[in-house]
Amino acid sequence: MVIKRLNLRHLKQSIMKILTLSIRQSYFDEIKAGTKTIETREIKPTTADKYLEYFYEGKQYKEKQITDDMKDVEAVPIKYDAIKFLTGAYTGTRPSMLVEVTGEEVYILTDENNEEVVYEVNGVEYIAAEIEYKLGRILE
Repeated sequence: MVIKRLNLRHLKQSIMKILTLSIRQSYFDEIKAGTKTIETREIKPTTADKYLEYFYEGKQYKEKQITDDMKDVEAVPIKYDAIKFLTGAYTGTRPSMLVEVTGEEVYILTDENNEEVVYEVNGVEYIAAEIEYKLGRILE
């Protein structure tokens, strides 16, 4: 009988829910040094499905599936276990770091009158929002 040794590090990563993001080298270095503990991203129509899940009447939808007649759609941040940060050019080997996510929060952006900031993309209005990920320990 042959017992194959499993690489637990790779097994753990395959079970974890990981978000992959590109960042500037300076931010990468700050995360590595422990001085940057929050990663903020703008939620755009092109990236919304990466950051949010949408629920309407108990059923989950993608952002593109939501119609005008659907009122009170709930947008919930996707829970990630870790973020894989990549830096450098988009070709070849890129420096990377896997960092634990300890929490996430979505913020609706408002103007000086405390009104929601609304913008239009391809004839559809969107509320401006950002998501903040609280970073924990470096996993690799």
